[in-house]
Amino acid sequence: MPSSFYIVFIAVGLHATVLCFPGTEHEGKGNEVNHSLTRNSTFYKMSTNNADFAFNLYRQLVLENTGKNVFFSPVSVSSAFAMMSLGARSDTKTQILECLGFNLTEMKEEEIHQGFHHLINTLNLPNKELELKAGNALFIQKQVKILTQFTADVQKLYDSEVFSTDFSNVSAAEQMINNYVKKKTKGKIIDLIKDLVPNTYMILVNFIFFKAKWKKPFDPLETKQNGNFYLSQSDVIKVSFMHQTEEHFYFVDKILNCTVLQMDYSKNALAIFVLPDQGQMKPLEDTLMSTTLRRWNDLLQKGLVNLYVPKFSISASYNLETILPGMGIQDAFTNQADFSGISEHCRLKISNVVHKAALDVGERGTEAAATTEIKTELRSGLVHPGALIIFNRPFLMMILDKVTRSILFLGKVMEPMKM
Repeated sequence: MPSSFYIVFIAVGLHATVLCFPGTEHEGKGNEVNHSLTRNSTFYKMSTNNADFAFNLYRQLVLENTGKNVFFSPVSVSSAFAMMSLGARSDTKTQILECLGFNLTEMKEEEIHQGFHHLINTLNLPNKELELKAGNALFIQKQVKILTQFTADVQKLYDSEVFSTDFSNVSAAEQMINNYVKKKTKGKIIDLIKDLVPNTYMILVNFIFFKAKWKKPFDPLETKQNGNFYLSQSDVIKVSFMHQTEEHFYFVDKILNCTVLQMDYSKNALAIFVLPDQGQMKPLEDTLMSTTLRRWNDLLQKGLVNLYVPKFSISASYNLETILPGMGIQDAFTNQADFSGISEHCRLKISNVVHKAALDVGERGTEAAATTEIKTELRSGLVHPGALIIFNRPFLMMILDKVTRSILFLGKVMEPMKM
């Protein structure tokens, strides 16, 4: 019987408080875009492929979680599977890389791995105002011999740590991995690994940790309590709305029937909020592509915005081994799997793929003390300067890295949970 290993993805986001599109800087009048990434550059190709994979996986998660919040890290999933492809061979390798959006006739495998290497290094650059860390760790059964080339490649290209682990002592192994996860996510995710089995061969942990402040923070005293958020036309809940009147880039998309708002974080990251018109969520979701992001970026214009955004906290957990086969990664989860590039002596297949993500969105990371109410006036519009944009029904949110143009987090807020 083939041995199996777990792949665990951990994505943690804290304090999402500003948005902007990746690889762009908007300054002065108009919408001036930094086109430093050419169409032939590795980063351009990587960002395009990663975005298309992100939206494809998003659509699958939405199908599996009808009516629920959806939140995940595309970069976390894609980089972990790209790393596993280093040890895959034949159809197993091809299926993984093609599912991630790469055309192997247009982009060499070496270029793909170098692209992820550059991406991980860029995300981990020191920054006093933006806390962004990404990485990987392999926990390998101590009695099993891993090919030296695979270990060297994952360490060099994916900055992965490698730990010899005694999985026969299940409780000790669980504690070791959970402590690592807790430390790397600063306590955001605890007790991730449960119910390990003694014949576990290897566990891969991929994490991304994000914490940032808005470039234009919300004033907690402006936060409005007990505002209406319309889950549907007939189902309403009460939430706290952050409020500000500031200049932001935004665009009313008449073709896709939505409003797009861009907010910057203080350094090198941005968020994009997308508010579909009533009843237009699914048509919008069906059309999302990398070209959609580029089109929005080109059409954003700066203007005064009277903005209301709910404070919210969302988290999600997914078992991707039930989803990814439908996206093309089939052999890796069956006895047809070929991971002979990891070990020549063990037949391996992937048994579990766990992805966990969490996000808190607030003014600046502090709770508001205001008690002002927002009621149904929000539906009709208030007399304030600037365009009125109120995120008082289900919306999409993306967090992107400006330098690499990578979608760090992608989600749909169907029901804002209280922080």
